[in-house]
Amino acid sequence: MELPLVKECTLEVETRELAQEFALLLKPGDVVALNGNLGSGKTFFVNSICKKFGVNFVSSPTFSIVNEYEGEVKIYHFDFYRIENPLELYDIGFEEYLNDLESIIFIEWAGMIPGVLPNSRYEVNFDFIDQQTRRINIRKYE
Repeated sequence: MELPLVKECTLEVETRELAQEFALLLKPGDVVALNGNLGSGKTFFVNSICKKFGVNFVSSPTFSIVNEYEGEVKIYHFDFYRIENPLELYDIGFEEYLNDLESIIFIEWAGMIPGVLPNSRYEVNFDFIDQQTRRINIRKYE
């Protein structure tokens, strides 16, 4: 996969295949920031990636803020949707999660608190084209 990449996906299988191809780029220490409207496919995308790492059940961490999954690699799955103040992230030890270089970190709704994101990260943006189709844009920042 060559980045940046923009792809339109109409079927779930297309999104799953894109996510699993993207998963081949990921290694421990990587952070993936995901942005898009409700229902645009962020959690589905994370779930599809996690399956490549041996994690079979992923749920949205909207209310818990962070979920932890054990597979071939440890995965932290954040959701910033309900965060009102960046200090809330420091209260749960967000910096410690970022410093765990043995894990991969996914952050849904990352654009809500961009100031806490590391400079080195992947960004995956989801845009609705219509009810069936999403435009998925993947970039790497270093």
